[in-house]
Amino acid sequence: MRSCDRKSIRLKDYNYSQPGYYFITICTINRDNILSNIIQDSINLSKIGQTVMNHLNNINLVYENVNLDSNVIMPNHIHLILELHDNGRLWAAAPTNPPIFSIPRIVNSFKTLTSKKYGSTLWQRGYYDHVIRGESELNKIREYIINNPAKWQEDEYNV
Repeated sequence: MRSCDRKSIRLKDYNYSQPGYYFITICTINRDNILSNIIQDSINLSKIGQTVMNHLNNINLVYENVNLDSNVIMPNHIHLILELHDNGRLWAAAPTNPPIFSIPRIVNSFKTLTSKKYGSTLWQRGYYDHVIRGESELNKIREYIINNPAKWQEDEYNV
């Protein structure tokens, strides 16, 4: 199954507001190539792609417990790693003061705001998320994000 299909893949009974790192992929509606162009492994953002980047870069101003760790804006999807933190603690098993905002709330708000700027629906209904479990996995996903433009021709989202 492709990661942007409609079937929910959320972890049942998982608290998506607890501190940690989350890998997220969001696809454009109909997988339209409207966010960027990739020329010789270099990303050239479209106007809406620049708007998406501005919203991503300001996410920590909207949600004080959220940090954008890594991201890439591909022609028809984005990959990002969001870090949710609680009083500077990460990988906490049981935070005493859990963050107010959850990953679904943050992603849905982001999708709504950027769609309004675009003037119509920009994103597919669902999105893919993965709870990152440890430093090694975090570094592998960061590397995947960095190398994604160079692999665009073989990318499953390149339609």
